[in-house]
Amino acid sequence: MGCGRESSSSSSSSSSSSSSVKPITSANCVCDVVQAILDIQTQDITNDCQCPSNCFLEPLGGLVSPARSNADTRVFMLLTKDGTPFKAFFKSRHHASQNDGSPHHHGCFSVFFRVEDVFDGCCATLRVLKPNKNIHKDCDCGSIDLNALCDVTDFALTDSCITVDLNCFCGVQCIQDVFLNVCPD
Repeated sequence: MGCGRESSSSSSSSSSSSSSVKPITSANCVCDVVQAILDIQTQDITNDCQCPSNCFLEPLGGLVSPARSNADTRVFMLLTKDGTPFKAFFKSRHHASQNDGSPHHHGCFSVFFRVEDVFDGCCATLRVLKPNKNIHKDCDCGSIDLNALCDVTDFALTDSCITVDLNCFCGVQCIQDVFLNVCPD
């Protein structure tokens, strides 16, 4: 099926491994990947030998080496039809302030997400994750410094979620499995 995951209806004879990730059911690769990420985040799953940054890699924690058993979030980016990272605004959980009078620029949008829910076939609620590094261009409010994305190593939960139609995206890139202390359902 092209997304790096075989459909359960394929006639592959090597499908003897057990997986709790739902089979591909839509005609949209991005929908399938985000659904798989949600399944991986919410279930205890066995590990298969796969590409080390494959979004379908199980179990959660498998995107780091060695695998982190306490990861609760698979951080990912969505890519728009022109290949640029999708961004969303957020409000920080804790508003930090500088006491020395210097400007405090952390930005208010991010390209990093955690899937919270997938519904109606190809819609998703995504939590916006705050990167630990400034990813914004200094001279252009709202623009992303793509080189700065490489320096992001940690993420924080925000109180901001966005509902998206996954049909509007062309790509998903999984970044890292992390522990963000997400409240259980």
